[in-house]
Amino acid sequence: MLHRVLMEIYTQSQLEALLADGESDLVERKSSWDGDAPDKGRQAVCAFANDLPGHGRAGVLFVGVHDDGRPANLPINDRLLMTLADIKTDGSTLPPPTLIVQKVVLRGVAMAVVQVAPAQAPPVSYKGRIWVRVGPRRALATAQDERVLNERRRHRSASFDAQPVLHASIADLDRTLFERTYLPAAFAPDVLAANERTFEQRLAATKMIASVDQLVPTVAGLLTLGLRPRDFVPGAYVQFLRILGSELSDAIQDEASLDGPIVEVMRALDGKLASHNRTSVDITSGPLEQRTSDYPLAALQQFVRNAVMHRTYEQTHAPVRVVWFDDRIEIGNPGGAFGVVTAATFGQPGIVDYRNPVLAEVMKVLGYVQRFGVGIATARAALAKNGNPAPEFVVQPNWVHCIVRRRV
Repeated sequence: MLHRVLMEIYTQSQLEALLADGESDLVERKSSWDGDAPDKGRQAVCAFANDLPGHGRAGVLFVGVHDDGRPANLPINDRLLMTLADIKTDGSTLPPPTLIVQKVVLRGVAMAVVQVAPAQAPPVSYKGRIWVRVGPRRALATAQDERVLNERRRHRSASFDAQPVLHASIADLDRTLFERTYLPAAFAPDVLAANERTFEQRLAATKMIASVDQLVPTVAGLLTLGLRPRDFVPGAYVQFLRILGSELSDAIQDEASLDGPIVEVMRALDGKLASHNRTSVDITSGPLEQRTSDYPLAALQQFVRNAVMHRTYEQTHAPVRVVWFDDRIEIGNPGGAFGVVTAATFGQPGIVDYRNPVLAEVMKVLGYVQRFGVGIATARAALAKNGNPAPEFVVQPNWVHCIVRRRV
């Protein structure tokens, strides 16, 4: 069971050696996946992804073995393996970790093995807390730990959304939006209450700036908190059109360029989608009135949010485009399939990759993504339930086009 892998996989003999060494800063054992094990296990995955010691090697979570190395004889079935794989996509660990889940026979006993790659863009958090490995135990990161992780991200080959925008400054970010909206959503209340970190340290920990030594906003920082994001990322907006007809040449009823920080763009876009979605009322078919919309709003939100999250922001001035015709809605975004996602696998549940991992983290923190890898599947189900045809996708090397047809 594989997700995107950018890591060296341990061999059978290497796993045997790690298991024999006991718990360390590279190893954690769980006898079962009951009780508090899922929570502790996710903390371990978060800590392995942060790789504070700087091993540059995968950490390993063994499930089905006691702390002293004795086999627990835990049944290793598909349900358990799927549950472990969900650590990547359930949205509680941000940015999503790169991991492999396998059923492996070690010492003659089957157990589940989760190998976790060091993150390319640390720090990684689990439920708003940054966990690190200190020898054989887990601990919450200190301010100095966060500084180390931030510096590591700065010097790695990061995604475009994690890159600093050198001609921007910290004054281009909305401090009120950060402190009143983003921070409370990103970190648990007790962590914030006990946290005496500076404004700059908090910006660095959330990847909004390059580091406390380089007070320069990242691309994601400007998209999330920028006072004028398009001054620095020209394509960072959504173009909305409502056409009275079925051709682009027909009359335009409504036209808007939706820009600003992500929360403002999403709020304005939700308003456009809701205002143009016609709802019919049937009071004759039964004892209760029945309301039916041309489109399920939840499906449209999934499609447009995916477009904003997965589009390319690099070397393009093109916006996400939402064109609403009388008989259909067309959603287009610059940037084709990315990573393990291909034109053939586009939209399939569980096959997901991140062109913009920091922005994906931001959208999960702000509540625009509930769970990674299932957005299109959720939208398909909502369309089918509402009586709409299945969505149509045209995936090109530099553009993704989605067509959603009206319920008839």
